[in-house]
Amino acid sequence: MYPFLRMGLEIRAAKRAAPLGTFDTHVSRLRCWPHDLDIFRELNNGRTLTLYDLGRVALFYRLGLVGKMRERRWVGTVAGSSVRYRKRVRLWDEIEMRSRLVGWDARFFYLEQGMWVGGTCTSHGLFRNALTDRNGLVPTATATEILGGTASPPLPGWITAWGEAEGERPWPPMQDEDGPR
Repeated sequence: MYPFLRMGLEIRAAKRAAPLGTFDTHVSRLRCWPHDLDIFRELNNGRTLTLYDLGRVALFYRLGLVGKMRERRWVGTVAGSSVRYRKRVRLWDEIEMRSRLVGWDARFFYLEQGMWVGGTCTSHGLFRNALTDRNGLVPTATATEILGGTASPPLPGWITAWGEAEGERPWPPMQDEDGPR
């Protein structure tokens, strides 16, 4: 089940927190609860993605984007993600989640998020986000107006390499000559 109560608490905390600059880091503190666990008694990988959602929404509130997006009837969407898992998160662990906007290209915004337990990074996610309206993708050149017209810093090589690799990935998937396997 989606953690609506947690989302509400994160939004409330974000609204009460000081605004952030475009490339500042939002920090959330969460706890790993019993309903976050998988059968191996560790944070479920799907729940990890959901918790990253909470961090991105809070970041958007602190950047002052949510109200401006609503005014324009824009909706944010995840257009791609890549997550590395490096250390288990166990029941009752306190998680520090860090979320920040790294930059953008002509079509997408790139955000990175990490979860930390006891000073050790447990996972790191790269998220390619887009803003959409009823006509499709909102170009980042238009969308950045709500960020005050800030220019994107150059994207790190590992992010551009990931974006280029995603561009080579076939869509629809699994359509080789022999058919799906």
